[in-house]
Order: sequence, then C-alpha cells, then structure tokens
Amino acid sequence: MALTHELNDAARAFLQEARFAVVATVSPNGTPQQTVNWYLVEGDEIMFNTRRGRIKDRNLSRNQHVSICIEDNYRYITIRGQVQIIEEQATAQADIKRLAIRYHGREKGEQMAATGFSKEERISYRVKLDRISVYGFDS
Repeated sequence: MALTHELNDAARAFLQEARFAVVATVSPNGTPQQTVNWYLVEGDEIMFNTRRGRIKDRNLSRNQHVSICIEDNYRYITIRGQVQIIEEQATAQADIKRLAIRYHGREKGEQMAATGFSKEERISYRVKLDRISVYGFDS
C-alpha cells in the first residue's frame, strides 16, 4: 500500500468509474460507523451527499473526520480527512442530481431528483484528495 498526496492516472481512472464508496464516520461513543454512498471526484476533491438527519449527517456535524474506501477486489483507494459541509440547498440539490445521473443515467437520475430528492433537505460533503492510500495500482 502506498501513501500519497495525489492520484496517478490509473487510480484517478478507477475513481471515475461508477463505483460505490464506503464512508466511515465517528459515532458519539467513538466507534466507527460505515455507510455505502454514491460519490463523485471533482478535481482534487471527492464529493458525497446525504439526507439531513441520517446517522452520517449527525456524526459529521459533530466530528468532521471521515475515511472513505472505494474497492474492487484487491485494488482499493482510501481517502482520509475532514469534510467541508455544504448545507446550501441549491448546491446540495444540484450535487445529488449529478450523483443520481452518474449512477442511474440522465432520464432516471433527473426523475429521482425531481420526484424524490427535491423534497428532502440534502447536505453535500467534500474531502480534499491529499491523504490517500492506494493498493493495486502502478505508481
């Protein structure tokens, strides 16, 4: 496993594919809590989104430390850091719409955003890609 501050081309291409991320947050008693999430890499950040009130929302509002893992058999990338919390609804709604389109295609993603997500209070999170561990990728 290599610790790095930037992604090589192979690792970045891996993250651009529509995979699922396991997001770990810190519970009030200090234990880890994990959930599977959609994500999107944009430049030097990874973004994910959730509905207000979920466990990860409550955990991240109290403690902004997060670990994210994206894997495929023996290849994986982990990202650690502090989240930037975006509660502004126009941004959070645009983010969840982009995620829905990424994972379900334009037609279904737009429908999900219009009929479901738009009725929820959403929060986006961004983490800098500067504390990364990679395994199974050429350097």
